Amino acid sequence: MNTMDLEGQIAVITGGAQGLGHAFAKRILASGAKVCLWDIGGERLAAARAELGAGVETVLVDIADADAVVAAHRKTETQLGPVSILVNSAGIAGPNHTLDGYPPEEWRRVVDINLNGTFYVNRAVVPSMKERKYGRIVNVASVAGKEGNPNASAYSASKAGVIGLTKSLGKELASFDIAVNCITPAAARTPIFDQMKQEHIDYMLSKIPRARFLEVNEAANMVAWLVSKENSFTTASVFDLSGGRATY
Repeated sequence: MNTMDLEGQIAVITGGAQGLGHAFAKRILASGAKVCLWDIGGERLAAARAELGAGVETVLVDIADADAVVAAHRKTETQLGPVSILVNSAGIAGPNHTLDGYPPEEWRRVVDINLNGTFYVNRAVVPSMKERKYGRIVNVASVAGKEGNPNASAYSASKAGVIGLTKSLGKELASFDIAVNCITPAAARTPIFDQMKQEHIDYMLSKIPRARFLEVNEAANMVAWLVSKENSFTTASVFDLSGGRATY
């Protein structure tokens, strides 16, 4: 495995106790950074911290709560120091329904976590990055945000919003040496599959030309470069991890 030089960096990874976020944490730790995992699951956080070992702190936080996010950022910088890397990986799939049958409360829950939560976390972390004129941010969107998945309108819309947010913020911060990019992965076999119907999982697989799901370490490899100083020019961009599915 090639390693990026992240020595001296402090990384926040939301949704870091499992799935893609956990894989990102392992890869970033291996490159020398200290990591703070933000997650809503206390038991998962404890297990992840025990597995990952030295250099890891955790904060129990609901990213859909703007005040709690501000407090989590304050606690992280007290524990570890100034945050220079942010990876927004927390998210939910939500239920599978046609749009006309989609429960409004479920729509709001998906958007609150996937899109509003990403906004709250960026909003909390960006000011201190601006003060130091350095930072690397990766927001995890989805190929569904590019193409839309049937029976997943809330998820698709929320991830399209993450793409738009990333492009806007990347342009705002370009003069501060803060790179803001997002990735658009196809489905990876993580606990998010537990929220989906089997026919929806089969549909997603059928759309991937590589004929398999994304491996979490493959996504982590891309993120490791995006959060490094070697990514010194690219910002406000979208990096595809769809196995050939995406058409743009």
